[in-house]
Amino acid sequence: MNLSDFDFPFDPSLIADRPCEPRDRARMLVVSRQNKSYSHRQVRDLPSFLKEGDLLVVNDTKVMAVRLSGRKRQGGGRLDLVLIKDRGDSCWEALVKGRIQAGQTIEIGPDLAVTIIERTHARSIVSIESTLSMADLLAQYGQMPLPPYMKRKPGEADRHWYQTVFAREEGAIAAPTAGLHFTDDLLQTLEAGGVQVARITLHVGPATFIPVRVKNVEDHEMPSETFRVPEETCQAIEDVRARDGRLVAVGTTVARALEAASDASGIVRPQCAQTDLFILPGYGFRVVDGLMTNFHLPRTTLVMLVSAFLGRKDLLDVYREAIRERYRFYSYGDAMLVL
Repeated sequence: MNLSDFDFPFDPSLIADRPCEPRDRARMLVVSRQNKSYSHRQVRDLPSFLKEGDLLVVNDTKVMAVRLSGRKRQGGGRLDLVLIKDRGDSCWEALVKGRIQAGQTIEIGPDLAVTIIERTHARSIVSIESTLSMADLLAQYGQMPLPPYMKRKPGEADRHWYQTVFAREEGAIAAPTAGLHFTDDLLQTLEAGGVQVARITLHVGPATFIPVRVKNVEDHEMPSETFRVPEETCQAIEDVRARDGRLVAVGTTVARALEAASDASGIVRPQCAQTDLFILPGYGFRVVDGLMTNFHLPRTTLVMLVSAFLGRKDLLDVYREAIRERYRFYSYGDAMLVL
């Protein structure tokens, strides 16, 4: 499969840089895999598309405020960086935006500086120089790591906007965006209607959004991400199968974690592990019956996963419909529900 197979024309004015409020008033394009029909609804209508005995699985990862902004020492220009992995001894793997070389230092604040230890096109290793604890320096200087296609600086409101209502396990550098649409009221309505909600944790890292740079997508190497599927979620999956209910994954991260945790017969075992599972068209889903997701960037692994679930041609048709109807795209955008 060629990378161009997952491209589509797009109107940049549809990119949302702020969420809908309340969250569950976002639009939702409901897609039937069986009859190829569309329904234009809102996320708050989700309970009407699920039935008693269905199971929703959500990702409870919590986004860290790991974006730092500063200026190169000795009067240099401003730079942004995102800390992505703790390497120990005050060293972090980071994504650094801008021109800088190994050995240079970025002044973040009077009690925080970051020195570039190693610099390549793919990543940087930086040393944190501060008297503050990591928790304190992120609380004081950290910003939410909004995607670069949002052409604005993160604000204080993003600490709430860019976090799901079920976030509790800190470790992500990007939000599991399908989950951003949920409110406490919506969760209560679902549970009152007999829809069970279970959790997994997948800490969203570069693997989820790293660009695919190869022409043949099968040659793309997916970096690994850490996930955890608890015993109670495995039991909930076993129970939903016994009562012939449907399992709906809220987000591509949930779909990847559940498929990675399953065996050939579709049984999901409790585990904490790493996955580099790359789901492309032709993949046979063993666990997921339905998928709720946002509208994603073209030529990304996210679009490829949804193509595997829905079919590439059908996905492109859905995206044409969404663009025609002016749905809002990407992290703070609208949702689609595929059943």
